[in-house]
Amino acid sequence: MTTSRLYSSKKFIGAFLLMMVCVLPANAQFLRTSYFMEGTHYRQQLNPALIPTQGYFNIPVLGSVNATVGSTSLGYQDIIDIIDDSDNFYSNPDFLKRLKDKNDLNVNVSTEILSAGWYKGKNFWSFNVGVRADIGASLTRSMFTFLNEMDALEDNWRNSNYDISGQKLDINAYGEVGLGYARQINNRLTVGGKVKVLLGIGNMNLKINNVMMNAKLPSDARINQLQNIQFSSDPAQAAQEIEALRNEIKGYHANLAVNAQLESSFKGLELVEENGQDYISDFDFDSGKLGIAGYGFGIDLGASYKIMDNLTVSASVLDLGFIKWSKGATKIASANPEAINIAGDNYLTGIDPNNIANSITAIQNNITQLQADADGYMNRVNGGDVLDYEMLQLQTEEAHKSRKSSLASTVVVGAEYGFFENKLGVGVLSTTRFVQPKTLTEITFSANYRPKSWLNVALSYSAIQSAGKSFGLGLKLGPVFLGTDYMFLGKNTNSVSGFVGISVPLGGKKSNKEG
Repeated sequence: MTTSRLYSSKKFIGAFLLMMVCVLPANAQFLRTSYFMEGTHYRQQLNPALIPTQGYFNIPVLGSVNATVGSTSLGYQDIIDIIDDSDNFYSNPDFLKRLKDKNDLNVNVSTEILSAGWYKGKNFWSFNVGVRADIGASLTRSMFTFLNEMDALEDNWRNSNYDISGQKLDINAYGEVGLGYARQINNRLTVGGKVKVLLGIGNMNLKINNVMMNAKLPSDARINQLQNIQFSSDPAQAAQEIEALRNEIKGYHANLAVNAQLESSFKGLELVEENGQDYISDFDFDSGKLGIAGYGFGIDLGASYKIMDNLTVSASVLDLGFIKWSKGATKIASANPEAINIAGDNYLTGIDPNNIANSITAIQNNITQLQADADGYMNRVNGGDVLDYEMLQLQTEEAHKSRKSSLASTVVVGAEYGFFENKLGVGVLSTTRFVQPKTLTEITFSANYRPKSWLNVALSYSAIQSAGKSFGLGLKLGPVFLGTDYMFLGKNTNSVSGFVGISVPLGGKKSNKEG
């Protein structure tokens, strides 16, 4: 087995998981804890109708930075395991025990390079230039089990039964130029929206739909024995030995079926094929060629309504839109190679218990062919990586047209009840984000204290993504805002998030508040 390439595969997967877990886990590119904090403008990221108490100008780049990850199984302890043993972390039984049959990971990163909001009469306008990226992955427990067990001994490849289908990776990165508008229609109703021009940086969709292998093959030592086989001089005993050998050969088999698709739109990304082969052998990325690979459009819509003086309901739909990726930046590859089907019955020709002399020659010929076919199977499955190029054999295709990708839309519904002239409020918020590979839903309960526009404090509790094991906190103190939806609460914490923003207040305060 090419252990050096398998070693590299482990380090690659380890680094990938470390990135997925370390980039501050949560559920989306906004902070839910800020939703009912009237003194902060960041809540407009969740609902464009929730206009702040005054205008703002965000400090470039630092004005709004959010990096989030959602994981169904991996947490802080897994990070420690990866760091402590980056080469063999998934041979750790504790790590394998924490994995689910299907492990979904979501990474979302966003920053506003430039943004501002201001009042003009009863209208509130906002403008932003930002960068966003969504990464979604689905990894099965069977993949880690496969990698762990196949690393032990080369002969494990000869006797194996694995289904490592169902691996997915989705990447969507783009720039955003947005113009928002909100207006208080009356004392109860406020509506808002934002239109966004999208500049596509890159998009990738990889699906390993099917990788199934099942094998029982003779070892090299057994093949040598069979090629030099001798039988008893007693004809009856020799016939029994030949019949037993026939049954042994019948039991040998090897099967491999693969189906995968890759669609990518990144300027600077090349799918490399080595001389003499017609499938991808490497990915080559030239960051110097990175540029705009597509254009798109998106909108956010929201509304807020006071049912009574102290009770406000609100709802929004975010990121309705798409990006059209250019034909020139698009690379397509698929894998559906001819399945390998080795059956022992095909290697019995001429092996006859009633013809001992001819059986010896027939055995040698059949075993030679079986060895050649087994070598072909072994070359495919142990080419180096758990899901390597040799196994998948992704073949490039010409992109005949441009392609589209949808944004990860979010539906937000909230309700809040205020006390003490609305200085204290309790609220509940539902967010559903339609991301790949799995839609994320969260229910958040919060208590909000807002005595002044420059001082807001919120404490939240989110029940789903953290499995009810974490709290959130938001603090606005003058121009500085800090927040988290998921606090770090020990080594078993599987969700942690963070948000930071710095802005300069502008004039034009509203004369009254509305929820």
